[in-house]
Amino acid sequence: MKNLKSRVKSMNNNTVELLGHYGDDEIHACSAWTSTSRKITNEKRDRIPKLLTFLAEAGHHTPFEKSSLHFLVDTDIASHIHLLKHRVGVSVNAESARYKELKEDKCFVPDDWTEHWQHKLADYTQQGNDLYHECVADLEPILGRARAKESARFFKTYNSQICADVMFNWRSFYHFQKLRNKPDAQKEIREIAQLMLDTVKGIEDNPFQHTINAFGL
Repeated sequence: MKNLKSRVKSMNNNTVELLGHYGDDEIHACSAWTSTSRKITNEKRDRIPKLLTFLAEAGHHTPFEKSSLHFLVDTDIASHIHLLKHRVGVSVNAESARYKELKEDKCFVPDDWTEHWQHKLADYTQQGNDLYHECVADLEPILGRARAKESARFFKTYNSQICADVMFNWRSFYHFQKLRNKPDAQKEIREIAQLMLDTVKGIEDNPFQHTINAFGL
């Protein structure tokens, strides 16, 4: 991507940050044991890996809804739309061009494109960004700032990046991984899904290790 940085103001990779998490393997197991007895003994604690594997393989996934994974994601609009398709057990709040002017002009350029098309997209993106800011400034005295901002975003290109606060429960996270982290998913959302998974796997003294193993992730 030589010289691309000079063509657009803020070209970035899509990124994922784990903001926090709640729950653990034992909470998943206790939820399943509610039907009999939630009392945890050392003997039952030893059975947790086997129980979670059984639940995952048998499709009894309700107990995995009792924990959460909280991410901050910077992603291109196309990938953000893929995220928004997941609504059950998922909460998404995103940066809004209605409420603020997107002055950073963050954007994404695919790393597997030829240099020729990377430069074409970079130039096209910068043109759209310049027109966006010009449009906001020009329309604000006529339409008011709120309407100027919300309508000028039509100039923003599909590779523009926005920040999203995303929370999954573990059941929905597994479903997301199953659909988006596979070979026939779009490359960009697949990479985001893998970044999320790598981040979760990297939690120190991982409280979800048996859950990860149970789902084969």
